Amino acid sequence: MPLDPVARKLLDDFLTSGRPNAHLLPVEQARANFEALFAGLRPGESVAAVTDHAVPVAGGTIPARSYRPSRDVGLGLVVYFHGGGWVLGSVESHDTICRSLANASGAVVLNVGYRCAPEAKFPTAVDDAWAALGWAHANAATLGADANRLAVAGDSAGGNLAAICAQIARDAGGPALRFQLLVYPVTSADLATGFDMAYEGYFLYRDEMQWHQDLYFAAPDNGRDPRVSPLLGDAGNLPPAQIQSAECDPLHLQAEAYRDHLAAAGVAVDYRSYAGMIHGYFGLESVFDLAADAMRDAGDALRRALD
Repeated sequence: MPLDPVARKLLDDFLTSGRPNAHLLPVEQARANFEALFAGLRPGESVAAVTDHAVPVAGGTIPARSYRPSRDVGLGLVVYFHGGGWVLGSVESHDTICRSLANASGAVVLNVGYRCAPEAKFPTAVDDAWAALGWAHANAATLGADANRLAVAGDSAGGNLAAICAQIARDAGGPALRFQLLVYPVTSADLATGFDMAYEGYFLYRDEMQWHQDLYFAAPDNGRDPRVSPLLGDAGNLPPAQIQSAECDPLHLQAEAYRDHLAAAGVAVDYRSYAGMIHGYFGLESVFDLAADAMRDAGDALRRALD
């Protein structure tokens, strides 16, 4: 397979370490490992300001963190949802990514800590993401951004939530979104057609994906709900998108399928596949040269859409 040499070394090092994959561990240990992996990327880029927030949701509040970029005039607003299969990840894990994205896009980025499974089953993550988008729109001025220049973004399961929020916002009549940035998004629960076994074990396993679904779903048929599988939702009249994909990611099929779904509905799609890359490259500029290109591509797309 055309795997990037650095990615090959990372994969080989992981295999020789004997460290179990997430789905073979208790959830709390899997979360700790995930957080430790991203902690190694800190402190990340400097930004003009970082502020923590408590966003009201049904039953309480969720954490969020906003980042004002070094550029500080006429700012758009990007609501970002972290990856981690609806089970792993947090505001902290994606702090570095959101710092880079704020500077690359010249927009305020709101990093949303939606509630995760198994403690919070579907549709809690969707409801939290939607509540956070509405809060961001209503509080844009406080965040130092323009409510009329709004986008959603996310990676993996966060890309799933971003795509779903774009569909919900359209159906609800707002808030109006100018753009959606979807980085190796999960767009379907159908692993028979959405998981390329040629890349089994390239940091993702089919059983691992099933583990995430089993923890997230409240009922076995949740995967047929467009709020889990946006590929099953109506793509008409959605905002333009950039979809990023890793060539050596078993989930590349889901990114390609959503690209085609949007394009068939007349939605403008900028599709980018990064040669030799693996799932999780986004934000790893210190590891992969192409990750720096990907962050720059994402930032440029958001800047054009929001300026």
